[in-house]
Amino acid sequence: MPTTTTRPSLLLRVRDLADAAAWGEFVEIYAPLVHRYARRRGLQDADAADIVQEVLREFARCGPRFQYNPDAGRFRSWLLTLARRAVGRQARQPAGRPVPVGAGGEAGSPLEGSEADAAAAFCEAEYQRVVFDWAAQQVRREVKDSTWQAFWLTAVEQVSPAEAAQRLGISTGSVYVAKNRVIRRLHTLIEQVDGTS
Repeated sequence: MPTTTTRPSLLLRVRDLADAAAWGEFVEIYAPLVHRYARRRGLQDADAADIVQEVLREFARCGPRFQYNPDAGRFRSWLLTLARRAVGRQARQPAGRPVPVGAGGEAGSPLEGSEADAAAAFCEAEYQRVVFDWAAQQVRREVKDSTWQAFWLTAVEQVSPAEAAQRLGISTGSVYVAKNRVIRRLHTLIEQVDGTS
């Protein structure tokens, strides 16, 4: 069974640039968040991928001396500040390169008032989605396919447990057990990743 760490623990581990497992987990969780943020600011997919690489490089550069302090704010807010700055730098590229326009006007421009609130809400929703996607991938690797299908059919597709049992060739009780097992594991992983920040 794969092990996961709480986010503060993960952030301590990625200070070691040679810890490939920690960096792999970090990238799985945070790269999609930065990518979606860049796309929302109007960048094309390839440019958003460049932003992800730039943000990861910048974090790696300061990583060995990075000190996580939950009282100072959320880590993802700091990471998205790096992304916002990277988008802004890209927007100031020489002429001939298209300048993306996002919800706040020119890419990288400061957001004000309700735009900043909307951006914060978007980032929070995206973060929750990214963490759920990551946790779902972990759980799907851990459980039998029939267990995952029982969960997916009933929790996501809203199929009745009786119909899911019929489709999967298992008992209705087994569907309930499988669904609850997956949900418990998802909650555990999300709690471990999300920590208290």
